[in-house]
Amino acid sequence: MADLEIEMKLDERKKNILFAIIRNYLETGEPVGSRTISKYEGLNLSSATIRNEMADLEELGYIMQPHTSAGRIPSDKGYRFYVDMLMEDKEREVDEMKEVLLEKADKMESLLKQVAKVLATNTNYATLISAPQYHHSKLKFTQLSKVSENQILAVIVVEGNIIKNEMISVEEPLDDETLLNLNILLNSNLNGLTIDEINLGIISKIKEQAGVHSDLIGSVIDAVGEAIKADEDLEIYTSGTNNIFKYPELADNQRASEIISAFEEKIQLTDLVNETLAKQEGEDSKGIKVYIGNETPIQNMKDCSVVTATYELEEGVQGTIGIVGPKRMDYDKVVSTLKSLTNQLDTLYKKT
Repeated sequence: MADLEIEMKLDERKKNILFAIIRNYLETGEPVGSRTISKYEGLNLSSATIRNEMADLEELGYIMQPHTSAGRIPSDKGYRFYVDMLMEDKEREVDEMKEVLLEKADKMESLLKQVAKVLATNTNYATLISAPQYHHSKLKFTQLSKVSENQILAVIVVEGNIIKNEMISVEEPLDDETLLNLNILLNSNLNGLTIDEINLGIISKIKEQAGVHSDLIGSVIDAVGEAIKADEDLEIYTSGTNNIFKYPELADNQRASEIISAFEEKIQLTDLVNETLAKQEGEDSKGIKVYIGNETPIQNMKDCSVVTATYELEEGVQGTIGIVGPKRMDYDKVVSTLKSLTNQLDTLYKKT
């Protein structure tokens, strides 16, 4: 990584100019002059100032002049500094993202538990709400980092900021420049794609460009696929199960115990949530679904009515709210409550 001596020699302006030279050279393969760098957005420096800074960078050994009257190109020392800073930035970005996500996840869990409780109190029925799931996720970016001589850490971030870490073994050590090139190769070809869009043609192209590192690329792409389609344990929060005893037709020991068992074990509730979300595929509205008696997907609730609604926090991020009660439930009140709640959840979510 960049040492203290390097940090002291290169102030922010020199770093920005060095990075501009390197990025331009990576894109064009041509020596870079001061006039080209002066056009970079955000530098706001004259050509004369840039020439002076480039002279300092050359003296420090970060860039060099291939021949007289030519522009500058990065030296090995310049590449090393660029790669080290790039890797530090990526590691910091992933760490910061993890902290934010953990904090937001804790707030979301508290919010959903509170929603289920308030809903049960207001309706006098049993209620459930599932944590949001991410559908049709796209890859945001991939970062490969060296952990040891024979192990590479692949950090994969997909839409919804879901992070998956995968340790990959390699037979031979990879230097930082090779890792940088593999990161560029992966991200330039895969970012923004869904699992369905990462086809054999794209995979073959990337492996071909990776050359001797095609096996490593294959392992990373497999991990990307798993990260995108991974179905993590579905969290479902419930409340008001004891409200079932308020209705004589559901309160006898067998019926009540079956319904309560379904709420406690949550396996059948997961099936209900998945069916509700599946029915929303291709539909424009987050409509209300009403299951009466035998229509109910949950075997233990054939004597009940179940009303569900899908809430959407952002594109592709959905969850299910459900209300379970007797067939004589107040449908008008339940439907109105669910419609109002699905609209309010987006606002509540943005405050978490």
